Amino acid sequence: MPSISIIGAGSWATALCKIFSESGVRINWWFHREEDARHFDRFSHNPRYLSDVDFSGKDIRVFSDLAACLCESDWLLVAVPSAYVSGVLSGLSADALKGKKIISSVKGILPGELQLVTDFLADRFHVLRYDMAVIGGPCHAEEVALEKQSYLTVAAADQSFAEEMKKLLSSRYISVSTSADMDGLEWAAVLKNVYAIACGVCHGIGFGDNFQAVLVSNSMQEMNAFLHQYAPFHRDALGSAYLGDLLVTAYSTFSRNRTFGNMVGRGYGIKAAQLELGMVAEGYYAINGLNKIREKMRLKLPIAEAMYSIMYQNAPVKETVEKLREILV
Repeated sequence: MPSISIIGAGSWATALCKIFSESGVRINWWFHREEDARHFDRFSHNPRYLSDVDFSGKDIRVFSDLAACLCESDWLLVAVPSAYVSGVLSGLSADALKGKKIISSVKGILPGELQLVTDFLADRFHVLRYDMAVIGGPCHAEEVALEKQSYLTVAAADQSFAEEMKKLLSSRYISVSTSADMDGLEWAAVLKNVYAIACGVCHGIGFGDNFQAVLVSNSMQEMNAFLHQYAPFHRDALGSAYLGDLLVTAYSTFSRNRTFGNMVGRGYGIKAAQLELGMVAEGYYAINGLNKIREKMRLKLPIAEAMYSIMYQNAPVKETVEKLREILV
Protein backbone atom coordinates (compact mmCIF):
# COMPACT_ATOMS: atom_id res chain seq x y z
CA MET A 1 0.00 0.00 0.00
CA PRO A 2 1.43 3.43 -0.93
CA SER A 3 2.22 6.18 1.54
CA ILE A 4 0.93 9.65 0.74
CA SER A 5 1.92 13.22 1.54
CA ILE A 6 -0.96 15.68 1.82
CA ILE A 7 0.07 19.25 1.13
CA GLY A 8 -2.38 21.67 2.71
CA ALA A 9 -4.49 21.74 5.85
CA GLY A 10 -7.72 23.46 4.81
CA SER A 11 -11.16 21.91 4.93
CA TRP A 12 -10.82 19.98 1.64
CA ALA A 13 -7.37 18.68 2.57
CA THR A 14 -8.74 17.62 5.96
CA ALA A 15 -11.67 15.82 4.35
CA LEU A 16 -9.38 13.96 1.96
CA CYS A 17 -7.05 13.08 4.82
CA LYS A 18 -10.04 11.58 6.63
CA ILE A 19 -11.02 9.54 3.57
CA PHE A 20 -7.52 8.21 2.87
CA SER A 21 -6.80 7.51 6.54
CA GLU A 22 -9.81 5.21 6.76
CA SER A 23 -8.31 2.95 4.09
CA GLY A 24 -5.20 2.37 6.19
CA VAL A 25 -2.87 4.48 4.08
CA ARG A 26 0.16 5.90 5.90
CA ILE A 27 -0.17 9.68 5.67
CA ASN A 28 2.40 12.44 6.00
CA TRP A 29 0.50 15.70 6.41
CA TRP A 30 2.09 19.10 5.78
CA PHE A 31 0.76 22.09 7.73
CA HIS A 32 1.78 25.62 6.73
CA ARG A 33 1.71 26.73 10.37
CA GLU A 34 4.07 24.94 12.73
CA GLU A 35 1.76 25.62 15.70
CA ASP A 36 -1.07 23.80 13.89
CA ALA A 37 1.16 20.79 13.30
CA ARG A 38 2.07 20.73 16.99
CA HIS A 39 -1.62 21.02 17.92
CA PHE A 40 -2.46 18.03 15.70
CA ASP A 41 0.34 15.99 17.25
CA ARG A 42 -1.13 16.63 20.67
CA PHE A 43 -4.87 16.49 20.05
CA SER A 44 -5.30 14.54 16.75
CA HIS A 45 -7.51 17.07 15.03
CA ASN A 46 -7.05 20.08 12.76
CA PRO A 47 -7.41 23.18 14.96
CA ARG A 48 -8.68 25.42 12.14
CA TYR A 49 -10.80 23.37 9.72
CA LEU A 50 -13.26 20.51 10.29
CA SER A 51 -11.98 20.40 13.84
CA ASP A 52 -14.64 17.88 14.86
CA VAL A 53 -12.94 15.20 12.77
CA ASP A 54 -10.96 13.00 15.17
CA PHE A 55 -7.87 11.32 13.68
CA SER A 56 -6.93 9.38 16.82
CA GLY A 57 -5.50 5.98 16.02
CA LYS A 58 -4.76 6.84 12.39
CA ASP A 59 -1.31 6.41 10.87
CA ILE A 60 -0.62 10.11 10.35
CA ARG A 61 2.63 12.02 10.82
CA VAL A 62 2.57 15.81 10.63
CA PHE A 63 5.24 18.14 9.25
CA SER A 64 5.85 21.85 8.87
CA ASP A 65 8.93 21.13 6.70
CA LEU A 66 7.66 20.44 3.17
CA ALA A 67 10.79 18.73 1.83
CA ALA A 68 10.91 16.37 4.82
CA CYS A 69 7.23 15.55 4.35
CA LEU A 70 7.67 14.69 0.67
CA CYS A 71 10.69 12.43 1.05
CA GLU A 72 8.63 10.06 3.21
CA SER A 73 5.95 9.27 0.58
CA ASP A 74 5.18 7.51 -2.69
CA TRP A 75 2.25 9.77 -3.61
CA LEU A 76 1.76 13.51 -3.26
CA LEU A 77 -1.70 15.08 -2.89
CA VAL A 78 -1.76 18.83 -3.59
CA ALA A 79 -4.64 20.37 -1.64
CA VAL A 80 -3.86 24.07 -1.19
CA PRO A 81 -5.78 26.94 -2.82
CA SER A 82 -4.64 27.62 -6.38
CA ALA A 83 -3.37 31.09 -5.49
CA TYR A 84 -0.80 29.50 -3.15
CA VAL A 85 0.34 26.46 -5.17
CA SER A 86 3.27 28.18 -6.88
CA GLY A 87 4.49 29.78 -3.65
CA VAL A 88 4.21 26.58 -1.61
CA LEU A 89 6.05 24.44 -4.15
CA SER A 90 8.54 27.03 -5.44
CA GLY A 91 11.32 26.02 -3.05
CA LEU A 92 11.36 22.42 -4.27
CA SER A 93 13.62 20.99 -6.93
CA ALA A 94 12.36 18.73 -9.71
CA ASP A 95 14.14 15.86 -7.97
CA ALA A 96 11.85 16.28 -4.95
CA LEU A 97 8.93 15.00 -7.04
CA LYS A 98 10.87 12.49 -9.12
CA GLY A 99 9.34 9.01 -9.08
CA LYS A 100 6.19 10.10 -7.23
CA LYS A 101 2.57 9.92 -8.29
CA ILE A 102 1.04 13.40 -8.03
CA ILE A 103 -2.65 14.02 -7.34
CA SER A 104 -4.29 17.43 -7.61
CA SER A 105 -7.46 18.22 -5.69
CA VAL A 106 -7.13 21.96 -6.38
CA LYS A 107 -10.27 23.57 -7.78
CA GLY A 108 -8.75 26.57 -9.48
CA ILE A 109 -6.09 27.89 -11.84
CA LEU A 110 -2.80 29.46 -10.82
CA PRO A 111 -3.50 33.21 -11.07
CA GLY A 112 -0.08 34.32 -12.30
CA GLU A 113 0.61 31.46 -14.68
CA LEU A 114 -3.01 31.00 -15.87
CA GLN A 115 -2.38 27.27 -15.67
CA LEU A 116 -4.09 24.24 -14.27
CA VAL A 117 -2.11 22.58 -11.49
CA THR A 118 -1.21 19.58 -13.65
CA ASP A 119 0.15 21.87 -16.40
CA PHE A 120 2.18 23.79 -13.81
CA LEU A 121 3.64 20.56 -12.42
CA ALA A 122 4.54 19.38 -15.91
CA ASP A 123 6.24 22.68 -16.82
CA ARG A 124 7.93 23.48 -13.52
CA PHE A 125 8.84 20.01 -12.26
CA HIS A 126 8.75 17.92 -15.45
CA VAL A 127 6.18 15.55 -13.97
CA LEU A 128 4.86 13.20 -16.64
CA ARG A 129 1.15 13.30 -17.35
CA TYR A 130 1.09 9.52 -16.85
CA ASP A 131 2.18 10.09 -13.23
CA MET A 132 -0.62 12.56 -12.39
CA ALA A 133 -4.27 12.35 -11.43
CA VAL A 134 -7.09 14.72 -10.51
CA ILE A 135 -9.80 14.39 -7.84
CA GLY A 136 -13.14 16.06 -8.54
CA GLY A 137 -16.61 16.20 -7.04
CA PRO A 138 -19.42 16.72 -6.47
CA CYS A 139 -18.38 16.66 -2.84
CA HIS A 140 -18.32 19.20 0.00
CA ALA A 141 -15.73 18.73 2.73
CA GLU A 142 -18.29 19.48 5.43
CA GLU A 143 -20.50 16.57 4.35
CA VAL A 144 -17.50 14.24 4.29
CA ALA A 145 -16.86 15.25 7.91
CA LEU A 146 -20.49 14.35 8.70
CA GLU A 147 -20.10 11.07 6.76
CA LYS A 148 -23.02 11.88 4.49
CA GLN A 149 -23.17 9.95 1.23
CA SER A 150 -20.72 11.65 -1.13
CA TYR A 151 -19.29 11.13 -4.60
CA LEU A 152 -15.82 11.62 -6.03
CA THR A 153 -14.43 11.29 -9.54
CA VAL A 154 -10.80 10.38 -10.19
CA ALA A 155 -9.31 11.22 -13.58
CA ALA A 156 -5.92 9.94 -14.72
CA ALA A 157 -4.09 9.12 -17.93
CA ASP A 158 -3.02 5.84 -16.30
CA GLN A 159 -6.26 4.03 -15.56
CA SER A 160 -4.52 1.52 -13.29
CA PHE A 161 -3.51 4.48 -11.11
CA ALA A 162 -7.10 5.74 -11.18
CA GLU A 163 -8.38 2.32 -10.12
CA GLU A 164 -5.87 2.13 -7.27
CA MET A 165 -7.03 5.54 -6.05
CA LYS A 166 -10.65 4.47 -6.37
CA LYS A 167 -10.00 1.51 -4.12
CA LEU A 168 -8.35 3.65 -1.45
CA LEU A 169 -10.97 6.41 -1.54
CA SER A 170 -14.07 4.22 -1.53
CA SER A 171 -15.95 3.63 1.71
CA ARG A 172 -19.46 3.12 3.04
CA TYR A 173 -20.20 6.81 2.50
CA ILE A 174 -17.85 7.62 -0.44
CA SER A 175 -18.61 6.37 -3.95
CA VAL A 176 -15.88 6.82 -6.55
CA SER A 177 -15.92 6.73 -10.34
CA THR A 178 -12.95 6.96 -12.72
CA SER A 179 -12.31 8.89 -15.90
CA ALA A 180 -9.58 9.65 -18.41
CA ASP A 181 -10.74 13.27 -18.81
CA MET A 182 -8.10 14.99 -16.68
CA ASP A 183 -8.31 18.39 -18.37
CA GLY A 184 -12.09 18.39 -18.41
CA LEU A 185 -12.34 17.47 -14.74
CA GLU A 186 -9.85 20.15 -13.72
CA TRP A 187 -11.52 22.82 -15.81
CA ALA A 188 -15.00 21.85 -14.64
CA ALA A 189 -13.83 22.36 -11.04
CA VAL A 190 -12.52 25.81 -11.98
CA LEU A 191 -15.60 26.90 -13.93
CA LYS A 192 -18.24 25.72 -11.48
CA ASN A 193 -16.78 28.06 -8.85
CA VAL A 194 -17.15 31.02 -11.21
CA TYR A 195 -20.80 30.21 -11.81
CA ALA A 196 -21.45 29.51 -8.14
CA ILE A 197 -20.33 33.06 -7.41
CA ALA A 198 -22.80 34.27 -10.05
CA CYS A 199 -25.58 32.31 -8.33
CA GLY A 200 -24.62 33.80 -4.99
CA VAL A 201 -24.59 37.35 -6.38
CA CYS A 202 -28.04 36.92 -7.89
CA HIS A 203 -29.42 35.42 -4.70
CA GLY A 204 -27.91 38.25 -2.70
CA ILE A 205 -29.73 40.92 -4.70
CA GLY A 206 -33.03 39.11 -4.36
CA PHE A 207 -33.56 36.85 -7.37
CA GLY A 208 -35.47 33.67 -6.56
CA ASP A 209 -35.36 30.00 -7.46
CA ASN A 210 -36.97 30.44 -10.87
CA PHE A 211 -34.18 32.75 -12.00
CA GLN A 212 -31.54 30.58 -10.36
CA ALA A 213 -32.69 27.59 -12.41
CA VAL A 214 -32.28 29.56 -15.65
CA LEU A 215 -28.92 30.93 -14.50
CA VAL A 216 -27.57 27.46 -13.70
CA SER A 217 -28.87 26.09 -17.02
CA ASN A 218 -27.13 28.87 -18.93
CA SER A 219 -24.00 28.41 -16.82
CA MET A 220 -23.84 24.77 -17.85
CA GLN A 221 -24.08 25.82 -21.49
CA GLU A 222 -21.16 28.21 -21.00
CA MET A 223 -19.13 25.52 -19.25
CA ASN A 224 -19.81 23.09 -22.07
CA ALA A 225 -18.84 25.63 -24.72
CA PHE A 226 -15.56 26.35 -22.95
CA LEU A 227 -14.73 22.69 -22.36
CA HIS A 228 -15.54 21.80 -25.98
CA GLN A 229 -13.11 24.41 -27.30
CA TYR A 230 -10.37 24.39 -24.65
CA ALA A 231 -10.34 20.76 -23.54
CA PRO A 232 -11.94 18.67 -26.32
CA PHE A 233 -12.85 15.17 -25.17
CA HIS A 234 -15.68 12.72 -25.69
CA ARG A 235 -17.37 13.48 -22.36
CA ASP A 236 -20.89 13.55 -20.97
CA ALA A 237 -21.12 17.07 -19.54
CA LEU A 238 -24.34 16.06 -17.78
CA GLY A 239 -22.37 13.66 -15.60
CA SER A 240 -21.89 14.16 -11.88
CA ALA A 241 -18.30 15.42 -12.23
CA TYR A 242 -19.51 18.29 -14.43
CA LEU A 243 -23.19 19.19 -14.01
CA GLY A 244 -23.38 17.55 -10.59
CA ASP A 245 -20.43 19.54 -9.26
CA LEU A 246 -21.89 22.75 -10.67
CA LEU A 247 -25.25 22.10 -9.00
CA VAL A 248 -23.89 21.38 -5.53
CA THR A 249 -21.57 24.39 -5.67
CA ALA A 250 -24.28 26.70 -6.99
CA TYR A 251 -26.96 25.73 -4.47
CA SER A 252 -25.35 24.42 -1.28
CA THR A 253 -25.03 26.55 1.84
CA PHE A 254 -21.64 24.86 2.31
CA SER A 255 -20.38 26.47 -0.91
CA ARG A 256 -17.88 29.19 -0.04
CA ASN A 257 -18.05 30.55 -3.61
CA ARG A 258 -21.82 30.91 -3.46
CA THR A 259 -21.51 32.48 -0.01
CA PHE A 260 -18.88 34.92 -1.28
CA GLY A 261 -21.09 35.91 -4.22
CA ASN A 262 -24.10 36.25 -1.94
CA MET A 263 -22.21 38.74 0.24
CA VAL A 264 -21.20 40.80 -2.79
CA GLY A 265 -24.82 40.77 -3.97
CA ARG A 266 -25.93 42.03 -0.57
CA GLY A 267 -23.57 44.99 -0.81
CA TYR A 268 -20.25 43.84 0.68
CA GLY A 269 -17.10 45.14 -0.97
CA ILE A 270 -14.76 42.49 -2.36
CA LYS A 271 -12.17 42.79 0.42
CA ALA A 272 -14.85 42.89 3.11
CA ALA A 273 -16.49 39.75 1.69
CA GLN A 274 -13.14 37.94 1.59
CA LEU A 275 -12.38 38.87 5.19
CA GLU A 276 -15.85 37.89 6.37
CA LEU A 277 -15.65 34.55 4.54
CA GLY A 278 -12.34 33.72 6.21
CA MET A 279 -11.53 31.12 3.54
CA VAL A 280 -10.41 31.28 -0.08
CA ALA A 281 -13.18 31.53 -2.68
CA GLU A 282 -11.35 29.95 -5.62
CA GLY A 283 -13.86 31.36 -8.08
CA TYR A 284 -12.78 34.94 -7.41
CA TYR A 285 -9.30 34.28 -8.84
CA ALA A 286 -10.69 32.01 -11.55
CA ILE A 287 -12.95 34.81 -12.84
CA ASN A 288 -9.90 36.93 -13.68
CA GLY A 289 -7.94 34.08 -15.25
CA LEU A 290 -10.93 32.84 -17.20
CA ASN A 291 -11.54 36.30 -18.64
CA LYS A 292 -7.98 36.50 -19.96
CA ILE A 293 -8.26 33.07 -21.53
CA ARG A 294 -11.72 33.86 -22.92
CA GLU A 295 -10.43 37.00 -24.60
CA LYS A 296 -7.59 35.09 -26.25
CA MET A 297 -10.06 32.44 -27.45
CA ARG A 298 -12.61 35.08 -28.52
CA LEU A 299 -15.23 33.04 -26.74
CA LYS A 300 -18.49 34.59 -25.55
CA LEU A 301 -19.31 33.69 -21.94
CA PRO A 302 -21.87 36.31 -20.85
CA ILE A 303 -22.25 35.15 -17.24
CA ALA A 304 -18.51 34.90 -16.69
CA GLU A 305 -18.05 38.29 -18.33
CA ALA A 306 -20.66 39.84 -16.05
CA MET A 307 -18.89 38.46 -12.98
CA TYR A 308 -15.58 39.85 -14.22
CA SER A 309 -17.19 43.29 -14.58
CA ILE A 310 -18.51 43.14 -11.02
CA MET A 311 -15.46 41.65 -9.34
CA TYR A 312 -12.64 43.41 -11.21
CA GLN A 313 -14.11 46.49 -12.90
CA ASN A 314 -16.29 47.76 -10.07
CA ALA A 315 -19.41 47.49 -12.23
CA PRO A 316 -22.68 48.15 -10.34
CA VAL A 317 -24.05 44.79 -9.25
CA LYS A 318 -27.77 45.23 -9.82
CA GLU A 319 -27.41 46.96 -13.19
CA THR A 320 -24.96 44.33 -14.42
CA VAL A 321 -27.25 41.47 -13.40
CA GLU A 322 -30.24 43.24 -14.99
CA LYS A 323 -28.37 43.40 -18.32
CA LEU A 324 -27.50 39.72 -17.92
CA ARG A 325 -31.11 38.86 -17.15
CA GLU A 326 -32.21 40.23 -20.50
CA ILE A 327 -30.06 37.83 -22.51
CA LEU A 328 -30.59 34.60 -20.54
CA VAL A 329 -32.93 32.07 -22.12
